[in-house]
Amino acid sequence: MNKLKLFTLIALSSTLFLASCGSGGNTKKGGGTKRFTSKTGWKPNDQKGWFFTGKQQKQKGWPGMVYVEGGTFTMGLVKDDVMHDWNNTPKRMQVSSFFLGETEITNYEYREYVTWLKYVFPPSDPSFKEIYTGALPDTLVWNNKLSRNDFAETYFRSPEFDYYPVVGVSWLQASRYCEWLTDRATEKTLMEQGVISKDLYTNDSNNQGAGAFNLDKYKGNDPEMEAYINKQRLQQKTGIKTSNERILAANRNANSGVVEKFRLPTEVEWEFAALGMQKEREYNLYTSKQPEIEKLKGKKGRNRGMYLENFKQGRGDYSGVAGWKNDGSPTTSDVKQYPSNNLGIFGMFGNVSEWTADVYRPIIDEEASDFNYFRGNVTREVVKNADGTFKKVDQVKYDTLADGRLVYKGLPGQYEREVIADNKNYRDGDFQSSLDAGYGRAEDSSTLGYNMYNSKRKQFFVDDRGRVIIEKDKQARTTRISNEVRVIKGGSWLDAAYWLDPGQRRFRDESKAYGWVGFRVAQDAKSNGKGRTKR
Repeated sequence: MNKLKLFTLIALSSTLFLASCGSGGNTKKGGGTKRFTSKTGWKPNDQKGWFFTGKQQKQKGWPGMVYVEGGTFTMGLVKDDVMHDWNNTPKRMQVSSFFLGETEITNYEYREYVTWLKYVFPPSDPSFKEIYTGALPDTLVWNNKLSRNDFAETYFRSPEFDYYPVVGVSWLQASRYCEWLTDRATEKTLMEQGVISKDLYTNDSNNQGAGAFNLDKYKGNDPEMEAYINKQRLQQKTGIKTSNERILAANRNANSGVVEKFRLPTEVEWEFAALGMQKEREYNLYTSKQPEIEKLKGKKGRNRGMYLENFKQGRGDYSGVAGWKNDGSPTTSDVKQYPSNNLGIFGMFGNVSEWTADVYRPIIDEEASDFNYFRGNVTREVVKNADGTFKKVDQVKYDTLADGRLVYKGLPGQYEREVIADNKNYRDGDFQSSLDAGYGRAEDSSTLGYNMYNSKRKQFFVDDRGRVIIEKDKQARTTRISNEVRVIKGGSWLDAAYWLDPGQRRFRDESKAYGWVGFRVAQDAKSNGKGRTKR
């Protein structure tokens, strides 16, 4: 018996020895870099060295933002296309992790924005007069020639609607809001860290016109900010441990405390988050694509059988029978009125439809990109002066909204940028995607700026009173598709249940506002790297 045990022990030891020899004995456990030394021999941020990378920031969501873990999924419809648009056929896509707004941007939050613009760039100053008015929502979107229009006066301004989604905001205005929000969120973070003076807003000498804080000037170490920046505190936060001024200047890269840029979500991100499929799975298999219309009903209690999303039930039925309402909301509702999806995100299946970042095309080109798909990439570069310094916006340039108002392209004090590459037409709209190219004609100088979509052209003039007058395009056109139309996702209070499916997509002019379209914001995120979760 003892000999048998001894033989078994020897055999097991031999097996382990051979296995270790076969793998070389140098296998190491992964899990990420923990203690790092550069090939130069220096450790990160050694105060006796010359290179400082700064402190790593722990990733955490900004207030009101929900972390969405990325993954692969089937984008588009998986049922009959009753509208015969054929613009959302199923396709496999990969999405990186990101943060998404817990709710749509509310009237309260948007009033913060326009009030700040009015405070810093008062309309009484002739050089700023269009900045504030161009950012205001179009309250006339509530007007209907055969309806009462009470909301036109109350919806945006009244405190009773503070936490309702802002509407009447065009895609252009929503994009400007995202840029502004990045500056204000970073500003608040730096104030809490003691880098920016806490009297930034109580001291009347601050925040006047082009002197206001913005991310461009902070990252560029602009001398204009010296009046309210605590340099000693900034150095502590960046982790640069040296008194050598030359080394300090060489390593100065003001990223500490900078909030991840806010932006509109892409179409694929919005759909992925709406489905919440990471909670609808068994191990590594998705079990279903939600929602089926009946699953939007309450299951128990007083909500049993009631729709828990805000949408139009049928012709002339927006809320249900008095005293026994279906969703209970004839128009928009509080952004947290109804339950969230299983990721904790509210309003993805009703209330208001939402702008996304994408330029619309009928076909999503998964052959060209099946990772973080986005149509609308435009590369911009900061303009430099002759002496190499960054050029700031002095004379404000504007885009024209559909109602004739002007919306700023950049605020005074920000760095001026110029477009160096525009990929909106890539593989769908450019010359190479046209029939002419298919017949063998080569691309030449005559095809520069070519657009195969024969859509309407915007034409306008300024009258004697300074008003922008939109002119009608009288030429015959064959399509509404252009580089100025953006994808809208989700259903709204004005829509039938058909549009509640996250796979549905439609488009509208980026310069026009609607009473049924709002928006929410997104941020890039680093994957948490935790690997698999439980079943």
